Amino acid sequence: MKKALHYLLTFIYRIYQLFVFLPIFLLLSIITAIVTVVGCAVGNGHFWGYYPGKIWARLTCWLLLLPVHVTGRENLDPRQSYVFVSNHQGAFDIFLIYGFLNRNFKWMMKKQLRKIPLVGVACEYAHHIYVDRSGPSKIRQTYDNAREILRDGMSLVVFPEGSRTFTGHMGKFRRGAFMLADELKLPVCPLTINGSFNVKPRMKDIYWVLWHPLTLTIHKPIPYKEHDEHERQMMKEAYDSVMSGLAPEYRGYVENPDQ
Repeated sequence: MKKALHYLLTFIYRIYQLFVFLPIFLLLSIITAIVTVVGCAVGNGHFWGYYPGKIWARLTCWLLLLPVHVTGRENLDPRQSYVFVSNHQGAFDIFLIYGFLNRNFKWMMKKQLRKIPLVGVACEYAHHIYVDRSGPSKIRQTYDNAREILRDGMSLVVFPEGSRTFTGHMGKFRRGAFMLADELKLPVCPLTINGSFNVKPRMKDIYWVLWHPLTLTIHKPIPYKEHDEHERQMMKEAYDSVMSGLAPEYRGYVENPDQ
């Protein structure tokens, strides 16, 4: 009986996604991209580069009836800029952080995302940072852009793994975010995402969204401390903090071949 009910609810949820959610989501995405581009072109880029996307992300989760739970907001100082670092479980990491972190920030993202229709242009106008690893000069330019944004009092969100997991487990962290935090003497704030892999695993990008609760844990920031190994120490502490917040079935390092 329970199995039959599960199949029925799954079928209804898929019908809802196809005929209700998808048309609304596409319309919302177009409107959000246009508002972001126009707003950033004529107004305050920090405002228009964040709030339309935040509303879009929240509405996406609400329309899909995905429960969202956030813990640890009390760990953040509203007057402080941070380099936020998070595990990268799946596509819904974007919606969870954008919609529910409640901090104005810029993304550091793969340059391949620039090719997404409308979204790529909107992110460029919003001054999110595309990471170009095609050569040393491009990498330097990427980090120069990030430095300017952080010096302007803005926070930055980075997925230090660089790519989504195939298993739900964490891979290794890259050093870039921690180098920036070390150079600008900013605290690093670890974030742990749970549930995103269950909602939309990487191996099923073209399949249905699966219903599952989403959780964002904001850990205590790691303050800047001036010593020779600070960058590596920050990276280790951040990695351990993010790992500690994962659901038990996803704890432990698993190599990601895409890294």
